[in-house]
Amino acid sequence: MYREKTVGVVLPAYNEEGFVGDVIRGMPEYVDRIYAIDDQSTDDTWSEIRAAAREDGDRTHRPKGEDIEPMMADGGTTALENRAFVDDAIGRVVPIQHWHNRGAGGAIKTGYLAALKDGVDATVTVDADGQMDLDQMSRLLEPLVENEADYAKGNRLLSKEYRAAMPRFRFVGNAILSFLTKIAAGYWKTMDPQNGYTAISNEALEAIAVENLYEYYGYCNDLLVKLNVHGMRVADVTMPAVYGNEESSIQYSRYIPKVSLMLLQNFLWRLKAKYLVLDFHPLALFYLVGAGTAAVGLLGVGLTLLTALVAVGIPLSGSTGLLLLVAGVALLLFAMVFDMAESEHLETQVQ
Repeated sequence: MYREKTVGVVLPAYNEEGFVGDVIRGMPEYVDRIYAIDDQSTDDTWSEIRAAAREDGDRTHRPKGEDIEPMMADGGTTALENRAFVDDAIGRVVPIQHWHNRGAGGAIKTGYLAALKDGVDATVTVDADGQMDLDQMSRLLEPLVENEADYAKGNRLLSKEYRAAMPRFRFVGNAILSFLTKIAAGYWKTMDPQNGYTAISNEALEAIAVENLYEYYGYCNDLLVKLNVHGMRVADVTMPAVYGNEESSIQYSRYIPKVSLMLLQNFLWRLKAKYLVLDFHPLALFYLVGAGTAAVGLLGVGLTLLTALVAVGIPLSGSTGLLLLVAGVALLLFAMVFDMAESEHLETQVQ
């Protein structure tokens, strides 16, 4: 336990042989349960999880069922039996193996369902590739324990030193996705949304629909949107990253378009759910009218340029199109200012 709060760690692993065992063995003593999910790896990840679990159990002297009741490790539960095989706990480690490969988000979802079943107070997500400093875990837990946040996430962009350590192509991609996620999720001060080092409270997990979480790599962006709709407080915690010999399984040519489309859909869903269904706020109309006006204006400008090239008369003049474009952009910026104000009290940064 950490300061009287039970702690679970969700450890998704796909082809992490040579890394996942070290992560399990290095887990802090105060962690009560480690949900190690093998996402149908093609290497010996599953065997390494079980071997490391036995070593961890011998080292920490954790008998089965010592810390958390009710124990989820009973060979499978109704909520998870269609997703994965849940093995008996080995010490504090619960080995879970997916029946089918479900992706990073799918593995996180499985771990969250297991943590909900156990009633864990705070659930941390840790990658199995060794990039995350386990000594920093307590810094993620502190905002939850102090009741300052419902969800805490690492942020590698708050520190100049940490930003310099990040490979350039990752930094550029991260910056773009940070901006898109700000718009989609409504947490305008939050950065580094791709950081998978997070901690979430039991109350926040119960508030969101875990079963509906996105199962691809954009799960962390999707989660932020759902947290915002439910009014959950988010803390950005300065956090280093460790880049070693691991290889990313992300295919960026497929990743960026897919996640961008998901963010657009989530943005529209957030406007409807938060500002039209759960409550009414005019910023939803500002967003919609602004986007429509800007689109018509952009179309007008484009048609005018095309007219100049093909010498065909178009009734919408270039000046009118430009005026509509400017008006639309102004409405969008106005909506963003409203949006920032609505969620400002839900955000905090921890250096």
